[in-house]
Amino acid sequence: MKSFLAALALTSALVAPGLAMARPVTLTTTLNTYGGDGAYLVLYVTDAQGAYAGTLWMAGGKSKYYEHLSDWYRATGGDLAQIDGITGASVGAGRSLEITLDLADALFDAGYTLHVDAAVEDMRDSPNDIAVPLTAAGAGQPVPGRRYVASLRYDM
Repeated sequence: MKSFLAALALTSALVAPGLAMARPVTLTTTLNTYGGDGAYLVLYVTDAQGAYAGTLWMAGGKSKYYEHLSDWYRATGGDLAQIDGITGASVGAGRSLEITLDLADALFDAGYTLHVDAAVEDMRDSPNDIAVPLTAAGAGQPVPGRRYVASLRYDM
């Protein structure tokens, strides 16, 4: 019950900080064709001071690999309660992950940053493959990644 309440509180903080209005936001993460197994991805948010604010989505089901998503893992201490109910399958090379979430309007143009950490079995990890400020002006603009992620785009 305690972890449920903690997850609910975290979700509420991301979805409605200060009881702000929320809007559906579609996040599209497209991977490069890198010639390896499916990638584990985690999409998470940090605040204006760089402090972890919450996890939006985890792609990849085996928790033994989560430590390879090292920036996220360090920020959360590997706390699996951070991803309860927000996980899906890993994403294959050259494929896209598209998710739609309700995010609070207060997250935009307020210094929050959306991060994507990526890891592929038997290949180098890519912490902070992408970090993009959450701004209304940035919506619809693809941002290139560093290694496995070809691009990330969010649409409102």
